[in-house]
Amino acid sequence: MGVLGEAWTWLMTGSNWSGDGGVLNRLTEHLYVSGVALLIACALALPTAFLLGHLGKGGALAVNISNVGRAVPVFAVLALFMVSPLRSAGYVPTIIALVLFAVPPLLTNAYVGMREVDRAVVEAARGMGMDGRQLFVRVELPLAYPLVMTGLRSAAVQVVATASIAAMVGQGGLGRIITAGFNTYDTAQVVAGAILVALLALLVEGALVLLGRLFSPLRKTV
Repeated sequence: MGVLGEAWTWLMTGSNWSGDGGVLNRLTEHLYVSGVALLIACALALPTAFLLGHLGKGGALAVNISNVGRAVPVFAVLALFMVSPLRSAGYVPTIIALVLFAVPPLLTNAYVGMREVDRAVVEAARGMGMDGRQLFVRVELPLAYPLVMTGLRSAAVQVVATASIAAMVGQGGLGRIITAGFNTYDTAQVVAGAILVALLALLVEGALVLLGRLFSPLRKTV
C-alpha cells in the first residue's frame, strides 16, 4: 500500500477523529483561529480601502504599506512573538500574524475595485443628485464587488492554509496533526493532515464563490 493509501486508511480510522487530538477538535481550533483572524483583517482593511477608494486619496501609500506584510514570513512574526510577553497569550500571536498576512489582499483588491469604477458613471450619479453615501452604496460598492470578493477569497484561503503553522509554536489546529506525524515518523499521518488542510482551503474557496454569487448586488439588477 502506498503513502496515499495509508493516509486514506488513517483518515478512515474513527479513533483519529475523536478526542482532544482528533480531527474534529483540531478542525474546530483551525476554524476558530482562521475565522477570528479573517474577521479582524476585514474590519481593518475593508473600511480603510472603501474610504480611500471613495475619496481617491492616500490609497497608493496604504496599499504599499500593507504589502510589506507579504514580504514578512508569518513564521518569522510568530517567532518574534514567542520571545515577547505575548508568548503566553494563547492564540493571540497566531491571530495577529494571520491578520498581517490577510490585510494586503483585502486592502489592495478593495481599493483597486473602488478606483476602477468608471468615473463617467460616478459623475452621472452625482448629476442625478446622489450624495456621497448613496454614491458609495448604489454605484461604487456594487461595481467594486467582484474585486472585493476576489480579495476576500484570496485572503481566506491564505489564512486557512497558513493557520497550520500555529502548530509550530505549540498551538492547535490541523497543523498539529502534521507535526504529530513528524514527531512519530508517521508519514501517513503527515500526508493525511496535509490533505485535510488542502480540502478545507478548497471548501472555503468554494463556499465564498457561492456566497459571492448569491449576495452579488449586480445579480439583483439582472
